[in-house]
Amino acid sequence: MALSLKVVSLLCMSLLQFQSPAIAATSFIKSRAAYYPNSEQNGTADGACGYRLYGATLNGGDVSAASDLYRNGVGCGACYQVRCTNINYCSDNGVTIVITDLGSSGGTDFILSQHAFARMGQTVDTGKSLLDLGWVDIEYARVSCSYPNKNITIKIDESSIYPDYLAFVIEYQQGIKDIIAVQLCETVSLTCKLLDRSRGTVWAVVSPPSGPLSVRMLLSSNDDNDDESWATPINDIPVNWTPGTSYDSGMQIN
Repeated sequence: MALSLKVVSLLCMSLLQFQSPAIAATSFIKSRAAYYPNSEQNGTADGACGYRLYGATLNGGDVSAASDLYRNGVGCGACYQVRCTNINYCSDNGVTIVITDLGSSGGTDFILSQHAFARMGQTVDTGKSLLDLGWVDIEYARVSCSYPNKNITIKIDESSIYPDYLAFVIEYQQGIKDIIAVQLCETVSLTCKLLDRSRGTVWAVVSPPSGPLSVRMLLSSNDDNDDESWATPINDIPVNWTPGTSYDSGMQIN
């Protein structure tokens, strides 16, 4: 009896070892990637997500435009591991990018910054060779965003007009969940308004509530066992908020 159990255990372990490469392979999706031919090394400050200058330097300039993955702005700020498949030029890990813009080119899912595109190479020289190709076959997977020592930041958009119109961008969101809805609440009366997604990741409201304001974010679920949930920052937007100013939320999503 003991011998039979041992044989069964060894057989199960062998099956798991045999299946693991296949499981790992299915986590990546095959596609193509190009890069902004006329861009700076970093990203663009005019991306559809509305990040402005933050979008050009975010993640060290390893950013990308996306087509289907843009998802009407819900995909803004999402992180992906992107690796090209040419064994002569491409590294095993590729590069981790952040979606900051909307765009497509010749059946690609990603239009990377030049900086990110070259970083898929094994070396600086092979990175330059990738740029010469213009586009490459890739595989990609959604991964968790990480911004060490950074809290979620509420950046008041320059289009805001105090006190009649408030628009803001949510920056430095860690993790793998999407922000699918946002409420703006008076901290005293707890009266809340559901905001409109103005464009990309810009959330806006006409005649915003007065007083210190609390931002509530509805986070997507990861799977069938994980429900959508609301997250509320520790720090509030002050009474006299100012266009162009960033406010530390005091919290992070993991």
